[in-house]
Amino acid sequence: MAKTIHSMIRVLDEARSVEFYGTAFSLRVEDRLDFETFTLVYLSNDESEFELELTINKGRQESYLLGDGYGHLAVSVDNLDAIHARLADVGLNPNKIVEFNHNGTLLARFFFITDPDGYKIEVLQRRGRYK
Repeated sequence: MAKTIHSMIRVLDEARSVEFYGTAFSLRVEDRLDFETFTLVYLSNDESEFELELTINKGRQESYLLGDGYGHLAVSVDNLDAIHARLADVGLNPNKIVEFNHNGTLLARFFFITDPDGYKIEVLQRRGRYK
């Protein structure tokens, strides 16, 4: 059996990304591995063992092309309205909250936010399959 342990994204500015994910989702640096040409930073919080791995390629100046294959990272929260308000208050510009229905039943409440490198993050209210 496989266990999901992390997802990796490439970022330009380590400090900017660490600050964003810390402010937005209380992710903190769990490990930082520095190599000659790149650095790996592992972020997590007490909610889950899953980690977000930031890869910083040294000397890279231009933004990464996210392409049309990347979808999004998703996180779940206990109080969607409170998190949305907090993110707006600190200037992180979350998109509006959306209610998504399937066959006339509420499937999910969520909003998207974009990190400094353009990655989309879906923030879902915990309920049903979105625990």
